[in-house]
Amino acid sequence: MAILVTGGTKGIGLAIARRFAKPNVDVFLNFRADAVSAERAKVEIDGMGARCHLIQGDVGTPAGARAVVAAVAAARTDRLDQLVHCAVKVIPEPLLTIDPTALTDAINLNGAAIVYLVQAARPLFRPGSTVFFLSSRGGRTPLPNYAAVGAGKALAESLVRYLALELAPLGVRANCVAPSAVDTQALRQVYGDQTEEMMRRSAAANPSGRNVIDDDYCSLVEYLAGPSASMIQGQVVFVTGGSYLAA
Repeated sequence: MAILVTGGTKGIGLAIARRFAKPNVDVFLNFRADAVSAERAKVEIDGMGARCHLIQGDVGTPAGARAVVAAVAAARTDRLDQLVHCAVKVIPEPLLTIDPTALTDAINLNGAAIVYLVQAARPLFRPGSTVFFLSSRGGRTPLPNYAAVGAGKALAESLVRYLALELAPLGVRANCVAPSAVDTQALRQVYGDQTEEMMRRSAAANPSGRNVIDDDYCSLVEYLAGPSASMIQGQVVFVTGGSYLAA
């Protein structure tokens, strides 16, 4: 088995990689710049018995996505069972003042890159392979200083629905998983020194009495990757404990 996780060396991406890290599994962790975190993640995943491969690259461009997937293929694997797109570019600024070029780069990585990755990985997909995009409520509900991420995630949710339509005849599935607030580096870029207070208020307001933890969304990804979920296609599944409910 082989899994590729973009943005896989920290946060939500690393948590998902841990869930699939078992003996004889090839875990490919893509990262853009933080080599220290990448090496730390490799030691952890290797220690779980999996074969961890680090791939540095920016999947926010078609060429970058192709290069990352080519590195997967070059590691003597002819298949990719799971493709998980977690990489994110945060620009914590209002739309009225954000640099347009930076916004375009962010929307490419946070949204359109799911298409770049799937196009590049198509030769490695086999019946039963699954594609995941990590979304959030910010793709549907405007949040302060979150537009660069939220608009990208809204785009990706739409693209996943179209991809599901085209992948289904190949026996490949595509879905989005959207956890509520998880204390990650990306979240702290948005909320800064207010992060801990925001997380405290989020837990207090949650009908389930706590915030989401890694096991909550990792268990969902694991289920959706399995044969029991073979007819779940093109969906956005929220993991929130009852927060953000709407028709």
